[in-house]
Amino acid sequence: MPPIQLFSGKQNNMKFSVLLPTRNRLDLLAMAIQSVRSQSYDNWEIIVSDNCSEEDVAGQIKSLRDSRIKYFRTTQFIPVTDNWNNALDKSVGDYIIMLGDDDCLMQGYFFTLCKLIEKYNAPDFIYTDAFLYAYPGVIPGIKEGQLRKYSNRKIFQSAHKPFWLERTQAIEFAKDSMNFKVTFDYNMQFSLVSRKLIEKMKRYGQFYQSPYPDYYASNAMMLKADRILIVPYSLVTIGISSKSFGFFYFNDAESEGNEFLNNLPDMGMVKRLQNVILPGTAMNTSWLLSMETLAVNFSNEFEINVNYARYRIIQICAIYAGLILDKKGAQETYLQLQEKMSRSEKLRLGLWFSTLYKIVPGRYRVSLAHRIQEAGGSHPKIDMPSVAGEFNTILDVFNKIDPLQ
Repeated sequence: MPPIQLFSGKQNNMKFSVLLPTRNRLDLLAMAIQSVRSQSYDNWEIIVSDNCSEEDVAGQIKSLRDSRIKYFRTTQFIPVTDNWNNALDKSVGDYIIMLGDDDCLMQGYFFTLCKLIEKYNAPDFIYTDAFLYAYPGVIPGIKEGQLRKYSNRKIFQSAHKPFWLERTQAIEFAKDSMNFKVTFDYNMQFSLVSRKLIEKMKRYGQFYQSPYPDYYASNAMMLKADRILIVPYSLVTIGISSKSFGFFYFNDAESEGNEFLNNLPDMGMVKRLQNVILPGTAMNTSWLLSMETLAVNFSNEFEINVNYARYRIIQICAIYAGLILDKKGAQETYLQLQEKMSRSEKLRLGLWFSTLYKIVPGRYRVSLAHRIQEAGGSHPKIDMPSVAGEFNTILDVFNKIDPLQ
């Protein structure tokens, strides 16, 4: 791919806002900030929204002596969604990116996107490719740091240069999400969002909603944005550290991850869906609540419905997979599931999975669990190419990798 010819934007009036919500991850936050400060384009602001950390985040920010970094602290530990909105409310940039405190921008992020914004006449939002970086020892069985690319995702259409996403395709992506099938990644780090789109969406309430604000916001943008530019360049790196929700998820500690996020569902919605919600993984149920929020806000404009039956299928698959792998609390969850499953679900899924559980030898249990998870069909298996190199921290990725090559 030929490199983009960057331009000197020192005097450019376009301002970028980098939202950095954080809590007790000062070492990671410092690297995320460094990746922004190391950009050659200088018209940006960082909004650090400190969610009542026990570490001296304020002291760290003050020591940098950079007026472009603005620090705000909550008076108590609030849900992740509230903290994201808190950061957004304090920002003033023309375009906004939500950057996790364990993530980083790649070299040339602002320059590259500033040029594309001008060339394509200010898209509503820009969806870029990204790297996924796992710190050493985070993923079970993998000791070294690991770097992968998202480039094979369906949304990039095997393209090598930017292109407009058709409105009909964008709406189909959102419908897939409501059908509990991931056909594009929801992490907000993929999206650089225009202020005008954020203002446009205020009529539906806060920009970030539900226990999983990225699941909601990414799909809401697919529904409401008129002009979506897809950029198949890996301009940001999403990090997974031992302090990330991804670490808890990969290491069978989801409850700790939820405590870390402080997810709080709408209890009125939970009560209304009490005959839909099944015991099991909170990730699937938070996904359900995010899609229900989407339906509440947009079903009058779009023909969208939450596929409750599909939610229940993937939840049932997750519970049986956990039972086969003998995960913590799996037996208790399985017994709760038996009380909530419908007769048809027991006949179509429960009987089949229970039979497999009894007859498959122990040495095949891991493979069987994976097959059951895949049977749910929520996450199509897609190759994520590895990037060669030694990466001990996310700044190694920033310093060693050219995102435009």
